[in-house]
Amino acid sequence: MMMCLVQVYSYPVERHDGGIAHSELAAYIRLHGANKGRHRRACVTVDGGLIVSMGVAVTMDPEAQQGKQGKAVLLPGLDQRKKHYVCGSCAAFTNISVTFPIQKVLFRQQLFGVRASEAVTQLQRDGLRNLYRGLLPPLLQKTTTVAIMFGLYEDFSRLLAGHAGGAPELLTRSLAAVLAGTAEAALTPFERVQTLLQDPRNHGRFHNTFHTFGTLLRDHGVRECYRGLLPILLRNGPSNALFFGLRGPIKQQLPEAQSPAANLVNDFICGGLLGAMLGFMFYPLNVLKARMQAQVGGAFQPSRAVLLTIWRERDGKVTHLFRGAQLNYYRSILSWGIINATYELLLKFL
Repeated sequence: MMMCLVQVYSYPVERHDGGIAHSELAAYIRLHGANKGRHRRACVTVDGGLIVSMGVAVTMDPEAQQGKQGKAVLLPGLDQRKKHYVCGSCAAFTNISVTFPIQKVLFRQQLFGVRASEAVTQLQRDGLRNLYRGLLPPLLQKTTTVAIMFGLYEDFSRLLAGHAGGAPELLTRSLAAVLAGTAEAALTPFERVQTLLQDPRNHGRFHNTFHTFGTLLRDHGVRECYRGLLPILLRNGPSNALFFGLRGPIKQQLPEAQSPAANLVNDFICGGLLGAMLGFMFYPLNVLKARMQAQVGGAFQPSRAVLLTIWRERDGKVTHLFRGAQLNYYRSILSWGIINATYELLLKFL
């Protein structure tokens, strides 16, 4: 094993990516040993006293490093770069398990433009047996997309910081968030199947997740699985950029946490407020996506034409276009509060 001495000459760079317990240093590193005499400029990530750079891990503070290792009680052998994917996936699993019935009410409002009371009545008529019908697609989709959202954001941020030269951090992190959101759109087929299974008109046509996938692929091909892709792309990239860009500043405005429980509450509030704000802002895109994906077969209509159809059907009123937005607002507070708080909590144990 090669032993080397590392000298770091650095200045701190403030991060505003959501309060994750690490900061970045723009540093000059001098390696003595195998690379004696060489000077290289690098972006160094400091996490609990651990410097990670160029694939080499060394310790700034031995006590801090011991503390870091002591907290990794769940998956002690997990690669540090993979923990963001694992934490994101587990956070999404918790969220979907809790909020799925609320999502079904919201979906009925988006698709049919009915009030919440009528949507609840429809679910009551469907019976308890069908309450969690369609759970598997969002469970698979969300656990994967949220893992991609957090994991790729960190990976792209690290990659861009190392190759973008003197580009502003705000620019590289915003671009990383947009790229992560665009990558999430690859899982559009899960949203497609979820839409079809939640539509009561399809209860006798599509039996379950696998049957729906098989039917779409057999009868219409892969392209049919990506119906409604454009609204998803328009939603994911900008919402990711705003989420990661505002997560840190919002948490900094909250009262300083004096205990782990208080910190968990702050994470919940931060995620919930952001989720509610972004959910309301991009709500019309979700209405458009639901209408486009409710169609099976036939011509692919332009997003603009579908939106105009919805606008006419709802009497040309913005309030009718946002029908269901109030429930979505409250659901987003709960949903993204759970995701953000669970994600940050798990980071401390991995």
